[in-house]
Amino acid sequence: MESIQDGTLIQHVGASLLRVGLGTLIGVVTAVPLGIAMGVSPAISTFLTPLFRFFSVLAGIAWIPIATLWFGYGFGAIIFVIFNAVFFVVAYNTLLGVSTIPYALRNAAASLGAGRWALLTQVLLPGALPNIVTGIRTGLGFAWRGLIAAEMIATNVGLGYMLFVARDFYRTEVIVLGMIVIGVLWLLIDRLLLVPLERSTIERWGMVRRA
Repeated sequence: MESIQDGTLIQHVGASLLRVGLGTLIGVVTAVPLGIAMGVSPAISTFLTPLFRFFSVLAGIAWIPIATLWFGYGFGAIIFVIFNAVFFVVAYNTLLGVSTIPYALRNAAASLGAGRWALLTQVLLPGALPNIVTGIRTGLGFAWRGLIAAEMIATNVGLGYMLFVARDFYRTEVIVLGMIVIGVLWLLIDRLLLVPLERSTIERWGMVRRA
């Protein structure tokens, strides 16, 4: 097939992976601190939790119109779509993770001399980590679907764009190839990266035992 022989398939795959990776990274880095802040501050949690519950169920594709309105057609709009698909899910799951840590455990750490940084790094973040990983896994699924949809209208390179162009030229074989590549990539990311990370995290913190 031409797209394989001339290297354009690799170009499309590389562009899509770069976007989903960068957008997810930005979403996680910003969501985790906010989720922890919501978990330790009742006032912040009461104000933001309803909003995060609402936005966490929105698929990334819902952000495409406003993304193109604010950032135009290109890299920025796609990153914005991926960021929103990841951010709210990870932040809300971080909140849930922090909320499950007993106050007795927090107070015990404080009574033993743990400062704010030690409490964060040794109690709150480790305790919330299983939920954070679950949020990343869920958010990345939203992000991947949003990425493909955004690439169909907001860029000229990527797997979504490849499918969109193939439709215009009635290239059914290219569409099928693109669908297969998208499915295989997601399975590889999920099974080789996210599932082992989630399993090792919950095993590390005693939520399950190795067989």
